[in-house]
Amino acid sequence: LKRLGSAQELADIDTKICRRATGRGRCDLLQALPATEFASLNGDVRLLTPGAVEGWSDLVHCPSQRLLDRLVRRYAETKDSGSFLLRNLKDSERMQLLITLAFNPEPLVLQSFPSDEGWPFAKYLGACGRMVAVNYVGEELWSYFNAPWEKRVDLAWQLMEIAEQLTNNDFEFALYLLDVSFDNFAVGPRDGKVIIVDAENVLVADKRLIRQNKPENWDVWYESKFDDCDKEACLSFSKEILCARVTVDHNYYAICQNLLSRHATWRGTSGGLLHDPPAEIAKEGRLEALLDECANPKKRYGRFQAAKELREYLAQLSNNVR
Repeated sequence: LKRLGSAQELADIDTKICRRATGRGRCDLLQALPATEFASLNGDVRLLTPGAVEGWSDLVHCPSQRLLDRLVRRYAETKDSGSFLLRNLKDSERMQLLITLAFNPEPLVLQSFPSDEGWPFAKYLGACGRMVAVNYVGEELWSYFNAPWEKRVDLAWQLMEIAEQLTNNDFEFALYLLDVSFDNFAVGPRDGKVIIVDAENVLVADKRLIRQNKPENWDVWYESKFDDCDKEACLSFSKEILCARVTVDHNYYAICQNLLSRHATWRGTSGGLLHDPPAEIAKEGRLEALLDECANPKKRYGRFQAAKELREYLAQLSNNVR
């Protein structure tokens, strides 16, 4: 069971709703909601449009109509969401959907990109109030930090495959992970599969829309800047650029810098998931070179190439030890 926010965050959103509706900090929420923007979409059209919700959360930082249609159609908290028209939802369901979208869109990510269709997220089971139920995946990735080398190679390969799938898929939605750390992934104890267990900070860009609208430099490859900061799990990115380019290396950068390479620090431990490789691999030097280029590229567009080669190299290492 996951709460959609800390006690403080939930209290803050209640206060915000009450202030917007009544000017006071406390009120009857059910009576107050119809006087907020969550109810303002209850007009005659009742269509969720990008202009209405853009920027409410990372998920809809730059939403396309195609994404919003998918969110409404796959919204599980109603019996009939077979259409993207909000009129199929009761007023209370519609407001619940909008509040979730604004406050913590994780349940909507899990429903719209479900694990049974092969997306690397935990399976969404249902909701009750401000709690959601998702399937328990297994231990966090962190607990595999000192696992045998063979295991860590396999996990690293899976992480790079996840970065690839979220970046390039047949649906032409790019899902960018804005929060990448060792406790946001877990590993299935039986199948050893890596799954994303925290999907609150996922930005979805519609590549089809970018190609159609052709914003400035839309077809120039975008390279994320390496962030050498002294805190854990740092990432530097521009949401505006993620929303406006078709070819972006953000996910490779996030996984390499924060999980795999020597730059990855977590809970006072550094060296990344692929620390202390066997002597012959360390001597060969290829793994270290690829990880370095993927985290902090020296060549122009070096990360794109390094990420591709790293995926192939890890697959090869993984097959050798299986």
